[in-house]
Amino acid sequence: MNQGELIPHLFRTEYRKIVAVLCNRFGFDGVETAEDIASETFLTASQTWGITGVPPNPIAWLYSVAKNKARNHLQRLNTFKAKVSPQIINDTTDSYETEIDLSPQNINDSQLQMMFTICNPAIPAEAQIGLSLRILCGFGIQEIADAFLSNKETINKRLFRAKEKLRELKVKIELPGPTAIDERLEPVLATIYLLFNEGYYSVSQNNTLRKELCLEAMRLCTMLVENAHTNKPPVNALLALMCFHASRFDARYSENGVQILYEEQDVNLWNADMISKGAYFLKAAATGNQLSKYHLEAGIAYWNTRKEDTKQKWEGILQFYNSLLQIEYSPVAALNRTYALAKVKGKAEAIVEAEKLELKDNHFYFALLGELYAGINNEMARQHLERALALAKTQNDKQAIKKRIDRLSA
Repeated sequence: MNQGELIPHLFRTEYRKIVAVLCNRFGFDGVETAEDIASETFLTASQTWGITGVPPNPIAWLYSVAKNKARNHLQRLNTFKAKVSPQIINDTTDSYETEIDLSPQNINDSQLQMMFTICNPAIPAEAQIGLSLRILCGFGIQEIADAFLSNKETINKRLFRAKEKLRELKVKIELPGPTAIDERLEPVLATIYLLFNEGYYSVSQNNTLRKELCLEAMRLCTMLVENAHTNKPPVNALLALMCFHASRFDARYSENGVQILYEEQDVNLWNADMISKGAYFLKAAATGNQLSKYHLEAGIAYWNTRKEDTKQKWEGILQFYNSLLQIEYSPVAALNRTYALAKVKGKAEAIVEAEKLELKDNHFYFALLGELYAGINNEMARQHLERALALAKTQNDKQAIKKRIDRLSA
């Protein structure tokens, strides 16, 4: 890997680690300072390595430079405090002399603590995702803007407001105690879940970005699984769910970026290793007496990795949807349930259930009705599919619906 490729690669993997450790040291008030030091470290690397060449151990070099810059910052801060208020220096004299700990264990602990800090219900979900992408994943502002189909100015304002709110609440960067861990874990899992969905169901045409969002969500969830305090059944269930979905990622789109319907996907492109990992984490989730929505969605995702169109499969999926709607109702889950109902009890009964939902602004609703009416009333099916086409917002969705209309005509 040449220097032109190495520095961007290291920025993606090491920037977030440096920021997490320095934030842990400076407190959340110093998050911008931590980001500045991390950015300056990579700028120094770019300038220095261009002259002297890449060092034998580039990661150790980066950590050493980051430590020195952090130490210099703390020293300047203490000097300033001493001049403004001499008595303060007695409490902070050694703060810049203490080693900045960039050991693997402290990096991991710092990232976990930062995860719980960022995923705070006091700020909007989209801000939690944005901060996670920036601080925990090392995404640039433009990349975050691309992920949300927004612009840099909007994202900067969103992140600024979120940081200000967390400062206002004086949020500490720490792992919750044993008694609070389950309650605090819920918004963390919700943020990771939304981050994964942002990639998996993204309207962005950037396939690389979509995949990276999914992989980052899985990386964050893996960190929770690997920590004894956060290795809980819902965490394993969420990781299983993401593994099952990710196993079909490469089969969902053609080389031209056109979405491929589930029934037309090439099974040979499904990742068998990822499916096996999903099964492992799903088994790990089957402990205790807690049943979360992630357990049920993982069960549905598991059945979707079995291509055979059997009654057992669809009865299993239908049962999972029935339970899911009891735990947490959502129109999307109710809509998906009707497809499974059609497979188990026939299209006529599914049409009755689907039309009760009346999701008149949802193109998936009309697309499903088009699918259900096909073969029963093809004219009605066509009307629903054309309505779905009019409501669809992305080119991928439009192309998938057009394909169904063409198939109906054939």
